[in-house]
Amino acid sequence: MSLILDGSAGVTFPSGSGTQGAQSKVLQVVQATYSTQTQTSTSTFVTTGLTASITPIFSTSKILVIVNQSGLYTSGSNLFNGLQLLRGSTVLAALGGTGSTTAGNLYISTASSSYLDSPATTSSTTYSTQFKSTNNNGAVGVQIGGETSTITLMEIAT
Repeated sequence: MSLILDGSAGVTFPSGSGTQGAQSKVLQVVQATYSTQTQTSTSTFVTTGLTASITPIFSTSKILVIVNQSGLYTSGSNLFNGLQLLRGSTVLAALGGTGSTTAGNLYISTASSSYLDSPATTSSTTYSTQFKSTNNNGAVGVQIGGETSTITLMEIAT
């Protein structure tokens, strides 16, 4: 195994298996949880409160984001499908969590999703989730009853 230290290029890790900086290796893991109940009745995205930050070691790394958004809830005649993942203020993906009801309340439990991001930076990078109602008739919520949502960030060497 060789390690190349060059004053102009920094540290270069060899490709292959068996070294910490080799491709497809997990370099670091960050996890955050949030359990404060949050509700909205608007069709404008609002924060769920679930957020985590990671500072990638390499600008070429990918970040695997795993979200478990718990306690999803809808009431009235709302349709709950407005759950999204963001990096900073940039929307990366729509997440799962579709459910509807025409009368009464519906608990959807947990929406789980993953996303592989390429932020191309070594600066601190924040990931978060937002949600909304698809209409203004009733309320939708997350972390209902104090259920705990989690977000896990894994830096993957590439």
